Amino acid sequence: MTRIALAISPHLDDAVFSAGGTLARLAAQGWQVVMATVFTASVAHPRGFALACQLDKGLAPEVDYMALRRGEDRDAARALGIEPIHLPFREAPHRGYGSAPELFAELRSDDRIGANLADAFERLVADTRPDLILAPQAVGGHVDHVQVVRAFRAAQPPLPVLWWRDFPYTVRSAEPKEPLRAIFASFPEHVARLDAEAERRKADACAAYASQIGFQFGGLDGLKARLAAEDGIERFRLQGRLPPDLRDAGFA
Repeated sequence: MTRIALAISPHLDDAVFSAGGTLARLAAQGWQVVMATVFTASVAHPRGFALACQLDKGLAPEVDYMALRRGEDRDAARALGIEPIHLPFREAPHRGYGSAPELFAELRSDDRIGANLADAFERLVADTRPDLILAPQAVGGHVDHVQVVRAFRAAQPPLPVLWWRDFPYTVRSAEPKEPLRAIFASFPEHVARLDAEAERRKADACAAYASQIGFQFGGLDGLKARLAAEDGIERFRLQGRLPPDLRDAGFA
């Protein structure tokens, strides 16, 4: 019977940047890997900060930014050998967050998306019946990541869950913001050591997010340098117990 892994990605790139090598390895081992991205909804006629978020990436205002990004995500998933799912929720700039600093500050009191996310996660888990879940720790403190973690925990997902450290926020400062650190502090750390094929697939998948590479890494060379500095390692906190074959296949 095919085992199923479900990755919960806040944005269209988060799961691949943080855990893409692990997703590729699971797929290579015969797992069915589903990557569900939460905030992927297109919004017609964006304005203000939401519009600025695509203009600063060189995209014209008439471009459907999220449709472009969903296409990049499908290309990334193809590189990893996994299945993408796109949930219909709006990113933070479309929910009242009006500047870059606000994206990494406290949640807005009128941002009540959490209950809707929790309902969607319950349905997603019921539909996919995963044997393993991968999800973010919200390292960096982006409000969308924080909402996803809180809502996913409220949905009481089945175990085990591998909670990944959110790259590249992990390397942007010596002590990245970790607003939910207390949630994960008691879970043991696990390190996934990628083989050469998984590293290659991850690099190809990361590069598929062409609209984001300049903003996130300063270009393709910057992406390659950041990935090389990770030395083929992805880091997690484990809630529950790993299947025995994963413990023997690069997880420590």
